[in-house]
Amino acid sequence: MIGNPLGVCSRLGMADDPRVQRIAHSLVRWQWPDGGWNCDSSEDARHSSFYESPATFWGLTEYLRATNDDAVRTAVDRAAELFLKHRLFRSCHGGEVIDPRWTRLHYPVDWHYDILQALRVLDRAGKLGDPRTQGALALLESKRAKDGTWQVEGRFWHRGPVRSANTEVVDWGENGPNEMITLNALRVLAVSGRIP
Repeated sequence: MIGNPLGVCSRLGMADDPRVQRIAHSLVRWQWPDGGWNCDSSEDARHSSFYESPATFWGLTEYLRATNDDAVRTAVDRAAELFLKHRLFRSCHGGEVIDPRWTRLHYPVDWHYDILQALRVLDRAGKLGDPRTQGALALLESKRAKDGTWQVEGRFWHRGPVRSANTEVVDWGENGPNEMITLNALRVLAVSGRIP
């Protein structure tokens, strides 16, 4: 919840505001030992959340780009390593896919996780060239339709009555090409050198 406003404020030129600085340094302090974030307060929680870490990682990345703050740089590098050591969607123990939903493309992602979201944040952090992104990049590239676009492959929210839980009232492009997924996929693949 806090990473998104930090990223937006940083991109809008507000990184020197003391309130924005306080947010950034709080997120650095709240970073878990493995490099991510998790709001799970149970004593048996041992691993950061792949759902809660990307927005925080993005916010700190944008803040770093705006300020060049060394403490934030260390946090960004640690967060990148969390995703890279899992090759964005694989167990670092056996290499199996952690959650098949992470390999499907979604829009909007909201607080959930998929490989395109992780690739976008790694791109902003300057880490897209790491060899451990290659599997996710190849998977993303393989999903491109013959017309050069990408489609929504899954939804975290479902259309339905406005008063029910987990409903979406906006059609974000369920059918046919999805402009935002296509734009983000093209950005990532261009930076990675996979398309001209």
